[in-house]
Amino acid sequence: METTKVGSEMSKNKAHGIHTKHKKKEAFDKYFYYHASVQSSDTDVEFFEATYKQLKKKRATVFCEDFCGTFANSCSWVKRHKDNKAIGVDLDPEPIEYGKQHYLSELNKDQQKRVTIYNDNVLNPELPKADIIAGLNFSYFIFKTRQQLKDYLKSCHHRLKKDGVLFLDCFGGSQCQEPNEEETEHDKFSYFWDQDSFDPVNNHAMFYIHFKVKGEKKRQKVFTYDWRMWSIPEIRDLLEEVGFKKVQVYWEGTDKDGEGDGEFKPVSVGEECEAWVAYIIAEK
Repeated sequence: METTKVGSEMSKNKAHGIHTKHKKKEAFDKYFYYHASVQSSDTDVEFFEATYKQLKKKRATVFCEDFCGTFANSCSWVKRHKDNKAIGVDLDPEPIEYGKQHYLSELNKDQQKRVTIYNDNVLNPELPKADIIAGLNFSYFIFKTRQQLKDYLKSCHHRLKKDGVLFLDCFGGSQCQEPNEEETEHDKFSYFWDQDSFDPVNNHAMFYIHFKVKGEKKRQKVFTYDWRMWSIPEIRDLLEEVGFKKVQVYWEGTDKDGEGDGEFKPVSVGEECEAWVAYIIAEK
């Protein structure tokens, strides 16, 4: 299998998710460019809904977006069905406020009432329960010790309803164990995924996102990620330890050029890739 490019495939072919209403303003809008490069909310929530229904033979209604940022996924979720409810949780008030202005404002009044955002810690056991919890864009990699990650997964188990399902995305491969920078070109700007460092002793890695709008200088380190690169076996073991009954890996397929195609299917054996993206899906 040829190399799957992490910088672009971490977005799972998300570049098409641009909101045309939000055109570039004079001030640089980092959340607009992040969404345009890294997210496709409608596609993501469609996958969560379909996978949950396949696993549980019923439809999920309550969706929780951990580390929600601008909570675009939550807004997409409530648009799918008139009884869908979304919960977003994030410690940073800045992206939450951006989401209220740019995504929540696009919903009708009924849809807005079904979105609840908490400026809170995902470890808070008092957060509402959900059918689905999604920890996306590898945000849980911020937990650098086994105990910290275990505490988070235990929190997810507690916050899920009886038939709840947890969705975590994950990435890795030999390319993710060395410094490298990848550019993805869009119509009016370029997105750069920069792995600055990797420490094989503790699997700590530093990543940056840069942007370059056409006709402007490259903006360095717009987003910074100080992570531990967790492996699938480590995560699976912890999920089982905290009480999840079934854990499956959904591996991304490849297109004719050997690149990631954004389609994820359950596997028992992965592929040897320089870089890969997968979902880890755990049933309570």
